Amino acid sequence: MDKKIITFDKFIRWSLIVLGVVAFLFAVNYLSSVLLPFAIAWFLAYLVYPVVRFVQYRLKVCNRAVSIIITMLLLTGVLVGVFWLIIPPMVDQVDHLIGFINKYINTNTSQHDITSYVRQWLSDNQKEINDFLNSEDFSDAVKAVTPRFVSFLGETASVIVSIVASCITLLYMFFILLDYEFLTENWIKIFPVKSRPFWNELAKDTERELNNYIRGQCLVALCMGIMFCIGFTIIDFPMAIGLGVLIGILDLVPYLHTFALIPTAFLALLKAADTGQNFWMIFGLAVLVFAVVQVITDMVVTPKVMGKQMGLNPAILLLSLSIWGALLGFIGLIIALPLTTLIMAYWQRYVTKEHEKTVPETSTDDATSTQKD
Repeated sequence: MDKKIITFDKFIRWSLIVLGVVAFLFAVNYLSSVLLPFAIAWFLAYLVYPVVRFVQYRLKVCNRAVSIIITMLLLTGVLVGVFWLIIPPMVDQVDHLIGFINKYINTNTSQHDITSYVRQWLSDNQKEINDFLNSEDFSDAVKAVTPRFVSFLGETASVIVSIVASCITLLYMFFILLDYEFLTENWIKIFPVKSRPFWNELAKDTERELNNYIRGQCLVALCMGIMFCIGFTIIDFPMAIGLGVLIGILDLVPYLHTFALIPTAFLALLKAADTGQNFWMIFGLAVLVFAVVQVITDMVVTPKVMGKQMGLNPAILLLSLSIWGALLGFIGLIIALPLTTLIMAYWQRYVTKEHEKTVPETSTDDATSTQKD
């Protein structure tokens, strides 16, 4: 076998490539706060682009900018409709609970008794209160509270900055959608000509797997939302439809629907206070619905739907979720399926060379048939 000789020129070239990659990673990390809104805007543009094309070409809207605006208004209307289905009933339930608490307080204690008790306590402890206000403990408490107040103002400022970043993200998305075809077709030109085929194949494979993943996850979320609506309706749970829709929306990100246990506990408390039933019985039935739907989703829906969309065996699918979830936590659960499919595709292409083996056989068959003809 011929031994590959590492020349000084190759060593310098590979060293420069490694340094360039390291410098690029450091630059991305340093500019992450600036690049993150752009990355989010690109992903949103990728999701919204089919709707923009539908509005522009199917609804005969000639101007792309007008199509984008119409699409954004339509999506805003859908989001407002979903929130209108969920938020107002939840507010009514909160008002109902507050009214129940006020009724309970008024039944057991009167407002006059509470006021007189507070006045009597202030009169009896006036000297101790004055001594505390003039003591060092009070000044120390004020000094301790001041940094917390400053940190609260800082958090408020960060919220404002987040709102501004959201506006910038929407602006990015608008301009990306405006020239989406040009950007997606010409981004490959930032790489050298020799390496463009690899990056082009990587982009196509990523887009294909991402499309399959998004379609599959939307179908899984739809099935889960329907099952929760049916389960909550069976146990006569408050806001059965609205809560099921909320859980379905949350499940667009895998396992995010577990946060819905918080409003579920609140609604169980409200039903117990309103009907006089045992809270733990109501909440236990709701948790049972969660458990049953989760088992059906994990054992039947996700393997069938995602296995078909991603081309993975159900056992491999569950194994990939377990491995990536253990390695990267919540983020790993999100990227597990598309990343596993990409790794398997590139393993077959560059390691086992399965794609290369099939091509010569096809070409040989074609040549033979040509000669026969």
